[in-house]
Amino acid sequence: MDARLTDAEVQRAAGGVLWRPQPDGNPAGGVEVALVHRPRYDDWTLPKGKLNPGESDLAAALREIEEETGYTGAPGRHLGEVSYVKPTAGEDRPKVVHYWEIRAQGGFFTPNEEVDDLRWLALDSAESLLTRETDHGILEAFRSQPVTTSVVLMVRHASAGSRDRWKGDDRARPLDARGRRQAAALVSLFRPWVIAEIISADFVRCVQTIEPLGESIGVSVKEDPLLSELGYPGNEAQVVELMRTLANRDAVVCVCSQGDVIPDLLGRLANEDGLATPSREHGRRSFKMPKGGSWALCWSGGRLVGTESLKAPPVDP
Repeated sequence: MDARLTDAEVQRAAGGVLWRPQPDGNPAGGVEVALVHRPRYDDWTLPKGKLNPGESDLAAALREIEEETGYTGAPGRHLGEVSYVKPTAGEDRPKVVHYWEIRAQGGFFTPNEEVDDLRWLALDSAESLLTRETDHGILEAFRSQPVTTSVVLMVRHASAGSRDRWKGDDRARPLDARGRRQAAALVSLFRPWVIAEIISADFVRCVQTIEPLGESIGVSVKEDPLLSELGYPGNEAQVVELMRTLANRDAVVCVCSQGDVIPDLLGRLANEDGLATPSREHGRRSFKMPKGGSWALCWSGGRLVGTESLKAPPVDP
């Protein structure tokens, strides 16, 4: 896809591999995925569709999957993107489709004009039925790693002015105006996940970063000093174990920490679990992020199997 194209020139869409454990109920025993049939094209494909104005790719993927299959879902790993040219209104227009791994949470299929049939299939059967070659690559990306069983969202605190200009205890340094806007933006960024627990380093700027999210979903922020730049050094192994404990929760957990902690902490987890990734710096996994930035950490049975740097809505400087 030509990098010079503007967003207005590119048609954006999103979808995913909707999956569930096979009837024995154990993901380790095998999974099945949903394929949909579109009568307009007479093809079997992964559920997907175009973004609505102002909608994020992941939010669109979840909405389109629910509209086409009747199932709600919990997002896991980002599986990649597919680019191609599609004739639209008499002209060729580039299209980009992002895909996620989505675990079915509940629902049932009802035929409609766009999709008249749905089949739950084992991976080999799904591979044989898929019509489009591009879908085969996404399905292969899905089966290349164990399915995601839990997600931890990791956030770096938002903008909080200058450390050098702050005269008081640095732990009490609050967010500045831009940081407050960044904190508010996290509410919409994290909307696709059902967050049940929020934990923050015990610095004011960390707590303030994640408070708007907590208030929006009715979850209080718990403070843990080990997640701070003062508590982490010397306690690295303990914090790694904390993250693994959070990864075994049945629900999504959101953690807010600091720039001096996150790259080392996530690097340790990735290295311990042998997470393969091309994003490396000086031979090690690079988890640097800007203030207000975040990562989605995907786990399978306590092992880190995927990471995604999340793009927050832009805020004014």
